[in-house]
Amino acid sequence: MVDIFRFEKKEFVFFLIKDQKQNMKQLLIVGLGGFLGTIARYLVSRINLMENFLSLPLGTLTVNVTGSFLIGFLTGLASKSEILSADMRLFLMAGFCGGFTTFSSFTNENLQLIQNGQFLSAAVYIGISLFLGFVAVFLGYAVTNLL
Repeated sequence: MVDIFRFEKKEFVFFLIKDQKQNMKQLLIVGLGGFLGTIARYLVSRINLMENFLSLPLGTLTVNVTGSFLIGFLTGLASKSEILSADMRLFLMAGFCGGFTTFSSFTNENLQLIQNGQFLSAAVYIGISLFLGFVAVFLGYAVTNLL
């Protein structure tokens, strides 16, 4: 079973073999959170079908802003208390928020950079992410014209 995951990097193989039960537990926790986050994203994003304000995708905007608030709240809660266990942080932050919106992860990573005084890194990360994101979407769309 482990051979399926064998890559060139020995460290990764070691990680998978070292504690398979713990790894599987963490994968299931993140996966369940992601499953629920994805369902929540789908339901909230349906606002796009019901509301039209300047042709903005309000459902996606709502998901991105709400997800960013939620991951910020959870990060703050986790840093100020031990109310969230490691498994609950995995479930909520990596799983639910990751499934709900990857934008929340992006904004949280930028918050961490800013809190660490890495303002230039945050600005570069934001700029590169937005620019490359737009380029990737454009190129992905353009490729469909070749099909």
